[in-house]
This record gives sequence, C-alpha cells and structure tokens, in this order.
Amino acid sequence: MAAEIASTTTESGKAPVAANRRWPSWVVPTVVLILAGMLLFTILNKWNGWTGDAKKQTTDDAYLHADLTPLSTKVSGVVAKVSVSDYQHVRAGDLLVQLKDDDYQALVAQAEAGVAAAKAAIENNRRQEQLQESKIERALAAVEQAKAGILGAQSMIDAAQAGLGRTLPERRRQESLLASASTTQQKVEQAVAEEEGSQAKLASSKAELEQSKAALSASEAAVEAERRGLSVLGSQASQLLADLAARKAALDAARSNLDYTRISAPSDGVVGERKVRPGQMVNPGTQVISLVEDDLWVEANYRETQLRRVAVGDAAEVKVDAFPDLVLRGKVSSLSPASGSQFSLLPPDNATGNFTKVTQRIPVRITLDPDTRIAGQLRPGMSVVATIDVAAGR
Repeated sequence: MAAEIASTTTESGKAPVAANRRWPSWVVPTVVLILAGMLLFTILNKWNGWTGDAKKQTTDDAYLHADLTPLSTKVSGVVAKVSVSDYQHVRAGDLLVQLKDDDYQALVAQAEAGVAAAKAAIENNRRQEQLQESKIERALAAVEQAKAGILGAQSMIDAAQAGLGRTLPERRRQESLLASASTTQQKVEQAVAEEEGSQAKLASSKAELEQSKAALSASEAAVEAERRGLSVLGSQASQLLADLAARKAALDAARSNLDYTRISAPSDGVVGERKVRPGQMVNPGTQVISLVEDDLWVEANYRETQLRRVAVGDAAEVKVDAFPDLVLRGKVSSLSPASGSQFSLLPPDNATGNFTKVTQRIPVRITLDPDTRIAGQLRPGMSVVATIDVAAGR
C-alpha cells in the first residue's frame, strides 16, 4: 500500500492529483426534464395572454361572403318570359321573370269598377241628403207659416169678439126699443145682421185657428219625419264609406297581385342559375332564381383567445388565395354575439361526464374598402387570410 501511494507522488513533493470525477447518470436527464416542465408550464399559462396581446391577429379560417337572396313567386301563374340568362349581372329593379298577368289585370279592372260604383253611391247619397235638407227647410217654413196663421187667427178672433161685444148689445137695445115702438124695424134688422155677422166672423176665426193649429202639427211632424230620413241617409253614408274603403283595399290587393307577376331584382348583383322557363306553371313559393348581391365582406372566424383586444373599427388586411400578390384593405365592422357553435342546429351540451375543452371561434365581419383592381372578380366563398391590426392603446 505504501508503495502505491509513493508511486503517485510527484517529484516536487506535492499532494497527488485526484482522478477525474463523473456525475451520476440520472442527474442530467432530471435537470432537462425539470427545465422542460418549467418551459411547458410557462407556455401553458402565458400562451393565451401572449396570443391576445399580439398587435396583429391573423387567421386563415376566413371567407368572402355576400347576401344571397332566393327569389320566389307570391302568386300562381304561367311564366311568360325570363328576361335574364344564367350568371348575368343585373341592376336593382331590372325585370327577371314575368308571369302572364291577364287574369290579374281583369281583377284590377273589376276592383276599379267596384271603387267607381261605391263612389257613385256615395255621391247619390250626398245628393239625397241635400234634397232631404231642402225638404226639412220647406217643412220648417211651413211650421213658421202655421205659427203665423195661428197668430193671425187669434188676432181675428180677438177682433171678432170685440165686434160681437159691440153688436150684441146694440141688437138687444134695438129689439127692446122696437117693443116700445121707439125704433124702426129696419134698424132692428140692421142690428141683428151686424150681430150675426160678428158671430159668423168669430166662428170663422176660430175655425181658422184650429186649421192653423192642425197645419202646425202636421208641419212639425213633417219636419221630424224629414229629419229622421236625413239621419237614415247619414247612416247609409257611413255604410257606403266603409264599403268604399273595402273596395279600395280590394283594389290595392289586386294591384299588388298584379305587381307580383313581375319578379324584379331587389338590388344590384349577379343572378344564379334559372329555375324556370317560359310556359312553366308556378305556384306561390316556387323559387325562380337566386341573386347574389354585389356587396362583399369577409367573415373571419378567429379563436376566442385572439379577440381580447379586437374592436369595431380596427384596420384589417385581407389576402385572397386567388390573388396572392394583392392585399385588400378594410376594417372590422362587427363581431358575432356568440360563437359559431351556438348558432348550430344542435348547440353543444357540455354537461356530460366526458368533456374535452375546445377553443371556440367567433365570427368577425370585415368590411372591404372599394378596390378597382379586382372589381367584379371576387366571388362569395373564396378563401382569404385576414389580419387585424389592433389599434394602439386598447
């Protein structure tokens, strides 16, 4: 043992150098595993924050969209003419399909005649009311005339009674004088004639008074009857006005049905494939053609973790796969109120025993700025890559 130790000493007498030491084999894998775990933990906890804080948010789950309107018939009829060809560009108001409208024009003419008849009936009723009012005025005049006759008869009665009050005593006086031979027979007869004339005048005045009263009653009854007739005409006027309103509504409905025989483009766009041909019978709800409007936008489906700082008005860049060297500009116009899965026919129900978390996507609408470089070349459904430049400070 001493010899072995002595052999390891150096000539200078210094202590011997120990042999190279090695770490245990498990140390390095353990350190690497710990560092990988720390890195993985950091990524899992910070990744969503890093994604949401990015100044630019990009997704390739984006497509061009436009309003697609299926145009259908409202009335039944035979197709008379199809004025467009497949995939033709049209303007708002352009005629697309025309149905035969002979029957509907006849219905409009019939409804117009009904309105004219109702107006004529109203005019006739108005003239009858005017005539009735004139009758009432005549009856009122007769009432006033009868009242004046009553006053005149009463005055004549008063005058006759006054005359009788003078002639009757004179007759009696003359008769008494004749009995004593103090007067002549002629004066007596004259007194008798005057007294009888006063009696007759009084009776005539009373008869005229009764006649005037009867005329007054008849005139008042006539006024009441004419007024009732006028009230009846007023009720008929209300009924005729209601009938006119109903006939006007029928005319509007007939005109609307006539307009429905013309199927026009509601806006500018490109029509799809024609579904009908001339001579074909169509019923309400039959789809005749589809219209794709010219107004295009991008619907980009961003992951929910990307939308923390995205807001309406943010600028956006869009690259269309069909035009890889072209960059379109636009801005965010709206964000969907819910994820796409919530609008599906069967929304997901996660209240089950097995659950796997899946990052949801929220549709974002991007309105494109007008660009004449590719005017008319973009089509709904084209794939695009959308990048939103999140506004600074938000």
